[in-house]
Order: sequence, then structure tokens, then C-alpha cells
Amino acid sequence: HPNAVRSQIWIAICVYLMVAIVKKQHGIKESLSRILQVLSVNVFSKEPLDQLLVTTHTRNETITICNQLSFNDF
Repeated sequence: HPNAVRSQIWIAICVYLMVAIVKKQHGIKESLSRILQVLSVNVFSKEPLDQLLVTTHTRNETITICNQLSFNDF
């Protein structure tokens, strides 16, 4: 079990470093966390990374909750 945990940690570090290198080499302005989020959702997608970042909406700036429950008419 300790080897499995070490393997997962090393894999996470390697993925983080690879994404950081790609970000720097291609001059991507997005944050590492957003790039990792987009990649995690689109693991098997064949679209280029820059296209994924444009088409994937991960920011929740204009969330409207239309199904909120009202509590005693408040």
C-alpha cells in the first residue's frame, strides 16, 4: 500500500510538471488549475488544448439559481 501511495504522488507531480511545461512553452495565459480541470474532464478528447480551453466553460461567474426553495415567504 505505501508503494501505491508513492506512485500516485509521483504521477501527480509528473502530470503537474508536464502541464506547467506545456503552459510555458505555448504561452497559455490560463491558470494551471483551470488547465488541469479542463484536461481532467476531457481526458480522451482529441481536440487541441487551446481549443479545449476556449470551448470548455469552467468559470461560474453568472450562475443563477432558479430552483431555490423559499422558506416561509422570505
